[in-house]
Amino acid sequence: MWPFICQFIEKLFRETIEPAVRGANNHLSTFSFTKIDIGHQPLRINGVKVYTENVDKRQIILDLQISFVGNCEIDLEIKRYFCRAGVKSIQIHGTMRVILEPLIGDMPLIGALSLFFLRKPLLEINWTGLTNLLDVPGLNGLSDTIILDIISNYLVLPNRITVPLVSEVQIAQLRFPIPKGVVRIHFIEAQDLEGKDTYLKGIVKGKSDPYGIIRVGNQIFQSKVIKENLNPKWNEVYEALVYEHPGQELEIELFDEDPDKDDFLGSLMIDLIEVEKERLLDEWFTLDEVSKGKLHLKLEWLTLMPTAENLDKVLTSIRADKDQANDGLSSALLILYLDSARNLPHNPLEFNPDGLKKSAVQKALKSGKKLNSNPNPLVLLSVGHKAQESKIRYKTNEPVWEENFTFFVHNPKRQDLEVEVRDEQHQCSLGNFKLPLSQLLESEDLTMHQRFQLSNSGPNSTINMKIALRVLSLEKQARSPDHQHSAQVKRPSVSKDARKSSFKPQVPVSPPLDSSKHAPASPATDSDKKTDVAEKSQPPNASPQWPTDLSRSSSSLHASNFNYSPSHLSVKEPTPSIASDISLPIATQELRQRLRQLENGTTLGQSPLGQIQLTIRHSSQRNKLIVVVHSCRNLIAFSEEGSDPYVRMYLLPDKRRSGRRKTHVSKKTLNPVFDQIFDFSVSLPEVQRRTLDVAVKNSGGFLSKDKGLLGKVLIPLASEELAKGWTQWYDLTEDGTRPHGAS
Repeated sequence: MWPFICQFIEKLFRETIEPAVRGANNHLSTFSFTKIDIGHQPLRINGVKVYTENVDKRQIILDLQISFVGNCEIDLEIKRYFCRAGVKSIQIHGTMRVILEPLIGDMPLIGALSLFFLRKPLLEINWTGLTNLLDVPGLNGLSDTIILDIISNYLVLPNRITVPLVSEVQIAQLRFPIPKGVVRIHFIEAQDLEGKDTYLKGIVKGKSDPYGIIRVGNQIFQSKVIKENLNPKWNEVYEALVYEHPGQELEIELFDEDPDKDDFLGSLMIDLIEVEKERLLDEWFTLDEVSKGKLHLKLEWLTLMPTAENLDKVLTSIRADKDQANDGLSSALLILYLDSARNLPHNPLEFNPDGLKKSAVQKALKSGKKLNSNPNPLVLLSVGHKAQESKIRYKTNEPVWEENFTFFVHNPKRQDLEVEVRDEQHQCSLGNFKLPLSQLLESEDLTMHQRFQLSNSGPNSTINMKIALRVLSLEKQARSPDHQHSAQVKRPSVSKDARKSSFKPQVPVSPPLDSSKHAPASPATDSDKKTDVAEKSQPPNASPQWPTDLSRSSSSLHASNFNYSPSHLSVKEPTPSIASDISLPIATQELRQRLRQLENGTTLGQSPLGQIQLTIRHSSQRNKLIVVVHSCRNLIAFSEEGSDPYVRMYLLPDKRRSGRRKTHVSKKTLNPVFDQIFDFSVSLPEVQRRTLDVAVKNSGGFLSKDKGLLGKVLIPLASEELAKGWTQWYDLTEDGTRPHGAS
């Protein structure tokens, strides 16, 4: 398929990206691609996971481990500035979800295909002439990390590519994705954190200045910093949309704020399926990847109800019945599909002489532009203090947007949706209307789908939208008296092995939705605080605009019309997904303890933890280290049923998540056979300075405490025989040292 995929990508670049870039900014009007060659190296799919539980019977969900390392030639130029730049190579690694839905009883059996990344993929682009490009006026505020983030965020949920395979009617529902739920995160306090700040050249161990970064998909929240405190109390509340599960996690990382590089204080990953099952969790979690520290969270799973019968109860629970209309926690979610507009006016002076700034008129006349040319329409949507913008459609008075937006609503009985269509070219309004949300409360299924007449516009100017309101309800589930829940239950198996690279966010620190454990009883008086709520709770459909002065306005426009994400922040050194299993002394201690229990007075054999058979060689032709994991024998049993072993490898010193290789899990066996091939891109001189870190681990399920290390081996690769290769059994030990080749 690769040559045909390349044809599609070239068409996409020329027909969609090029015109959009040209129209985005005056300075880019002569932008063009002179060459597009994606290369001959195809995309690789390293693994596929299919979900069979918690899945609608009319859909198939696949997770594909995508890896693309391609030498491509993409050349672009901006003739007006004699500027040339290009891309020499691209790398992209991540988990792409593919949803086949709805399944139908006619060929082709699948109504449509949806593609997106669950979280931001690892993206690396090798540019040529990037400095020339960034010198162009209007682009000089950008950097390569910001550009990478802009690209990445277009790929991440809830942005998705939907490819219809049958008629529009059947896939109308796909264009209006309703989130699975909302998770309300009470970020309360921490205890016994590590002291990272030192005084007197490190002799005196001091305190830390902790803050937290909370992520759900590409929604990112940052708490306030508590100065010099190892037991900080934040008492902040955030609300995040959950579009997909299984697969989405709540990720939390704590950092100690420093002037240069922030120190890592621990992380936590919680599977949102567990939160949905429990509905309400309030407990202390032990932090991962650090020697000490606990975090107190209260998590609420809010379901989206299509009826208003519980609304009064919900409003009372968040005190919205006494509150101002725009502040505090949310009682409902507004979901909006902006389809298109018709008959927008050509000449804004005809219908709204006051709506067009004088300067814009003079400028247009001076440049010889006709004021009756087609506008460049965009839509500004706002609920209270929260505002979002659509993309711009160029040179048309019949724009089609097909975009989704979501707003958290404090009190739908009092709040309005305000919609304004604007002409980006003449900086003026093309029409507006206001919809009191109370009208939705009276509609069937709390939904309206119609053409709305625009005021202050042409006589037949309309905008087509589908709007739905969903009440956020916390349904506490009845539990049997003996039901016990422990924090361990919600720890996904990846929590320890999936450290993300951490960074120091340069986001404007925004107040949370609430500064106490409960909803505020009085309105916030600080206008900044109100606007910040917009940024915090702004759904990820519209990546927040990034003002050049880092001001706090959630609706501020940027000259180049790029959507900035809050995560283009200055990247730190790559952080290991886990600082090797051995840096977690607990894993080694548990293993040693298990060995002592097994020994129980008897002498264990030469290989008490068993052995692993590997083939290792370097291919100079492919410039790769190739490792075949054949099998293991005589592993130790983690439970009466044996173990559920898998093999994890790093090529030290690289311990990033992208550098990790894993086999499948072999169930209930002490003699698993894997026969899986892995490779690492590395030259022969380089690989001879590296060490292969191989760990055999027990998988265990969500409800199992039997996750852990079964044994390790560290293999130095400084061998002359590496080009020929060898196959060998290695003894497993608890820390990987003394690797004895058995045969």
